[in-house]
Amino acid sequence: MRVLVEDLETAAGARLATSWQAPELAVIVPSYNERDNIPVLYDRVGAALEGIPFEFIVVDDNSPDGTAAVVKEMARRFSNVRCIHRIGRRGLSSACIEGISASAAPFFAVIDADLQHDEAILPRMYAKAIDGDDIVVGTRYAGAGSTGEGLSSAREAGSRLATRLSSLLTGTKLSDPMSGFFLMRREVFDEVAPTLSKDGFKILLDIIVSATRFRTRADRTLSIGELPYRFRARQAGESKMSPLIVVQFLGLLLSKLSRGLLPTSFLLFGMVGGSGVFVHLAVLWLTHETMGFNFTNAQLTATIVAMTTNFVLNNELTYADKKLRGGRFWIGLLSFYVVCSIGALANVSVATWIYSASPDLFLAGIAGAVMSVVFNYSVTRVFTWR
Repeated sequence: MRVLVEDLETAAGARLATSWQAPELAVIVPSYNERDNIPVLYDRVGAALEGIPFEFIVVDDNSPDGTAAVVKEMARRFSNVRCIHRIGRRGLSSACIEGISASAAPFFAVIDADLQHDEAILPRMYAKAIDGDDIVVGTRYAGAGSTGEGLSSAREAGSRLATRLSSLLTGTKLSDPMSGFFLMRREVFDEVAPTLSKDGFKILLDIIVSATRFRTRADRTLSIGELPYRFRARQAGESKMSPLIVVQFLGLLLSKLSRGLLPTSFLLFGMVGGSGVFVHLAVLWLTHETMGFNFTNAQLTATIVAMTTNFVLNNELTYADKKLRGGRFWIGLLSFYVVCSIGALANVSVATWIYSASPDLFLAGIAGAVMSVVFNYSVTRVFTWR
């Protein structure tokens, strides 16, 4: 009986092996509210990659428009479609990392779901990678590439500025390091995956900087190729560009300049804390000089307002992927008040101890401030935005 079962399993395995072809390329599609665009993109990618075994992996951040349901229905009809339905997790970079990690294909491409990237150049990108390029970038700023009707003049100017800043960081002559459209070898990703930031929206920049540094230490080179394409106008849905993306991009730049010593989320938390100083001083002046509060009440009011704005900004920027809503928002706010109050005590204690040992006013003040930022970041990350 055991021999019969083993024979049946072997036969089933043989039939499966002859009917299934392992994908050579994984197409990773991060998505949020893109239900109308995903089926169109799949058809276009399928037409472009005819003859190349590929899988189509959509990583959806629990879109309220039902994108995940659409993709799961497609997966029941097409064997090369997969849906990673993320609940409680958000962000383009982390979505890409999760989608890439879920595939075993030797090559993968990342493409936006909004139909603005030109999927027709995927076969040429794949061919360049087969020929030896480690990363192939779809560029809007070289050769026949252009932003077309896909960007407003203001967004194009911002994109070009970000490109120049990114080029200074990468140290490579790359025309579009901010591109969200690229194809690369899996082995390159595997080399640097543990060091990549899950925050933000510019995963390619992170990969290039990390991979370049890894290869340099190993006395190897990173080969990057480019292919121009025309950036198209969005067909359906809404653009995800926002001030959040700009701030997170700046945080990523600073994090990479520190070689990852300072996480992007910590830098964003610090930026928000810096803004809180200005809020505190403004409210202190307003309540004391204009509204007639005595200093104690003015200071207390300014402290509460500053902590509240810091919480709101951190909820929107630093922890956008863990954003608190509804009742959790108010519980989180209360826990933030408590943690920051303890952080203030830590600030005063450390500053006082340093000043007593060495009466340097600025050194003691800065040390206390740094102490409170580190404490508040560490504790709120565990208890408030866990």
